Amino acid sequence: MVAWAASGVMAKGIDLPGMTIIVYRMWMYSVVVLVWLAVRGGRLTWARLRLAAPGGLALGLDLALFFNAVKETTIANATVIGALQPILMLLIVGRLFGERVRPRQVWLSLVAIAGVGIVMFGSASLPDANPRGDLLAVGALFAWTGYFVFSKRTQQSMSPLEYTAATALWATALNTPIALLSGQSLAVAHASDWIWLVALALVPGLLGHGLMNWSLTRIPVWLGSALTLAIPVTSTVLAWLFIDEEVRAVQFAGMGVVIVALGLIVVQTTRPTVAEVPEAPENPPDPADALEASADAAPTTPVAPLASGGRR
Repeated sequence: MVAWAASGVMAKGIDLPGMTIIVYRMWMYSVVVLVWLAVRGGRLTWARLRLAAPGGLALGLDLALFFNAVKETTIANATVIGALQPILMLLIVGRLFGERVRPRQVWLSLVAIAGVGIVMFGSASLPDANPRGDLLAVGALFAWTGYFVFSKRTQQSMSPLEYTAATALWATALNTPIALLSGQSLAVAHASDWIWLVALALVPGLLGHGLMNWSLTRIPVWLGSALTLAIPVTSTVLAWLFIDEEVRAVQFAGMGVVIVALGLIVVQTTRPTVAEVPEAPENPPDPADALEASADAAPTTPVAPLASGGRR
């Protein structure tokens, strides 16, 4: 989540159009992850590429919408809108994956979402806020939700690294023609921009997507979705620290609400429910009685004697 949170701040700080950032970032990211897959002895087949297509296209659409959103509105708004994803996930995880979400976890998720709303509305009158950018972020929200759903379903049939490489290729294939047709200049004038583009490929790309795809095979998908609520908090703080984006006191208060709620969600998830803990019997059986019962239940079939010179 920290790696992903840095992506919006990096994109905001690079003096390039949104689609230009995406196309360079995705080509470098794809090359790096394919090399890493080859080093690990893996390879992509056409069957695996087809299997990963829905997740890769959803990821590509999310990137196209989100990176253009952060260019037109505040980091807080763009990331906060995307953090509403847990609402959508809570509605579908039961039917799609059979995951059981406890009522207390639902309430804590709603509290975290309310804290995210405080962060967003606290920036409503800031000069960088823009309704068009907010609308792009809403589109990215639905694409992002699709990516989580497809990732959980697909990785039952392929390894996380294979899935990461395949989705990188699909996202790159989707965004390259969009960038060429967008009319945005693909020229990179400053050497410092290349440094940030490489950082985008390695940190949010390889590290962020690699770790998330790995973790979604080991945690409930709704929990991974809930933890994305940490992204707007981290992004807003990073934007405040590194690109001088204004943050108000009420937004810091909202961040505190999000952090506390997410911490409680994680605690509730790792703590078993009462029904899951086996109850100790009120009157434990006497060990001697247990041995006697075991002896009574022993088989009484006689053992055939060994033949002379024979073997058992």
